[in-house]
Amino acid sequence: MFKHVLIPTDGSPVARKAVRAGVRLARDLGAKVTAYYAMEVIQPYAFGDGYILDTSVLLGMDRQAKEIGRKYLAAVEKAAKAAGVPCQTLMTKPDTAAEGIIAAARKRKCDVIFMASHGRGEFASLVLGSVTQKVLARSKIPVLVYR
Repeated sequence: MFKHVLIPTDGSPVARKAVRAGVRLARDLGAKVTAYYAMEVIQPYAFGDGYILDTSVLLGMDRQAKEIGRKYLAAVEKAAKAAGVPCQTLMTKPDTAAEGIIAAARKRKCDVIFMASHGRGEFASLVLGSVTQKVLARSKIPVLVYR
């Protein structure tokens, strides 16, 4: 059925559960996994009288975001290795997480996306937006949502 599963993660508790379930699915299907993390783009915001964050502060924040991403991806690799599932990782800095997930699936030629839903109510999703909802609406490949 599916041969290559994209498992995006943001490191949240529900994403960690989805990682375990996605790896089990890949194992049962004899598929491989690509773990994906979308790094947040850090903007050099201007404050007050036009003061902009120092470049060294921005670089430090970027380094920290990469470390966090590597940690989350390492957790997926560890779960995949324990299950005997081949796993690659990918971290990018997309404009939005949803765009990054869809682009990662296309780039790595995945045939399904297995991702978590945070299960916010309708109002919260309207106000905050939903990465899962956006991926569901825009993906050209199947999306399995773990709740």
